Amino acid sequence: MISIRFISTDQSVHDIQAEPGHSLMKAAVDGNVKGIEGDCGGSLTCATCHVMIDPPWAELLPSPSADETDMLDFAASPVTPRSRLSCQVQLTPQLDGMVVQLPASQY
Repeated sequence: MISIRFISTDQSVHDIQAEPGHSLMKAAVDGNVKGIEGDCGGSLTCATCHVMIDPPWAELLPSPSADETDMLDFAASPVTPRSRLSCQVQLTPQLDGMVVQLPASQY
């Protein structure tokens, strides 16, 4: 299992456990993390699963695809250099302990 910590803009914390191989979005939705909507179900056609990945985990991820980068333009909250769509982040054992910041809003 992989431990993930989600931090809301009000600094509330939601810790979950997830299976390797799942997307970060699926893990968040299954773990009832408020702030991850995932309206498109992970098909990369919305930006309602926008998150910011804390270092050093952000550096462990592959670069976002051109499609993900384009879709981030539609994020409701400001995009940062650490912004990712959680549906495009595949969980691996090296991401155990990852800390993820949630945006103020997905809409």
